[in-house]
Amino acid sequence: MPASINASLMLDIVLLVMLLVVAGAIVRTRSLLAAIILFSIYSLISAVWLVVMDAPDVAFTEAVVGAGISTIVLLGAILLTRGETEKPDWRKLIAPALICASVGGVLIYAAMGLPELGDPASPANAHVGRAYLQRTASDIGVPNMVTAVLATYRGLDTLGETAVIFAAGIGVALMLGFGPRSSLAPAPAQLGDHHVTLRVAAKMLIPLIALFALYVQFHGDLGAGGGFQAGVIMSVAIILHALVFGLRETMAAIPPRVARSIASLGVLIYAGVGIVCMINGGAFLDYDYLFPPEIEAQIPGWVLGDDAHAPHWGQHAGILGIEIGVLLTVTATMVTVFYGFAGRTVDDARREARR
Repeated sequence: MPASINASLMLDIVLLVMLLVVAGAIVRTRSLLAAIILFSIYSLISAVWLVVMDAPDVAFTEAVVGAGISTIVLLGAILLTRGETEKPDWRKLIAPALICASVGGVLIYAAMGLPELGDPASPANAHVGRAYLQRTASDIGVPNMVTAVLATYRGLDTLGETAVIFAAGIGVALMLGFGPRSSLAPAPAQLGDHHVTLRVAAKMLIPLIALFALYVQFHGDLGAGGGFQAGVIMSVAIILHALVFGLRETMAAIPPRVARSIASLGVLIYAGVGIVCMINGGAFLDYDYLFPPEIEAQIPGWVLGDDAHAPHWGQHAGILGIEIGVLLTVTATMVTVFYGFAGRTVDDARREARR
């Protein structure tokens, strides 16, 4: 066995052991704060494992969602509850444990019949996957295969996922509320004058985070990234502003009504790109028909930097358009959900629980 395979196998074993240890710690802890931190660590380890498995796009998503925005939202949620959970009655956990063990055993048994990792004869590599690999360069002309699949070949699925994110965010916001309650203290009272260093650091970090989000957005054609990851990172910049400068300050800059409107606008932009393609004689989300032929004929080949890429300018423009829609929807939805959590207080939660 080559040394590189031995090193890769050892790294997989180390990461798996770390995941098992963290998962066991999550099950055993009764502190909600400790559980949230452990969940964040679990997500980071999972992201590293996905990088090892040559899935950088999925690893990027796991890191920004699992260890990023989810941690912030959960930390805001535990402010409305007690810091520790009650000691469980282990007798009530026997049946769920048996069910989980049975399902896990069935899944492990089924996984034994899966093809080996990287097997060129596996169904994923032998049929549709191989067609994507062979046709992406000529059909779309983007280096990132993941972007080509998600934005073009399966663009309708991605539109559905964007709509689901929007609907889920609005559903959560409907349950929690869209803005601050009357009992919420104003921003100066929350922060005071004792966090000058934090304010200065935030003023430097927030623009850099937003700039990195834009880089991830426009770099999605070339490498790991895209509208979803960029949207989550952009929402982190906005939420950081709320945590440092106060919720009311952030809501003054981005009111809840504006955030909800932006979330719906992103879905409309995505669907609108497809409708424009249909108006020009193509199929829904067929970016080659994004612009009328008379306009296409007037576009020089150097628009994309190389005459060889000129036939794909419609694909590039269409992908950019839908990715902007995803960016707007994800950013505004995450901010709306945060507004719902951050706008509540313990007194509000108790008052509503008694209704």
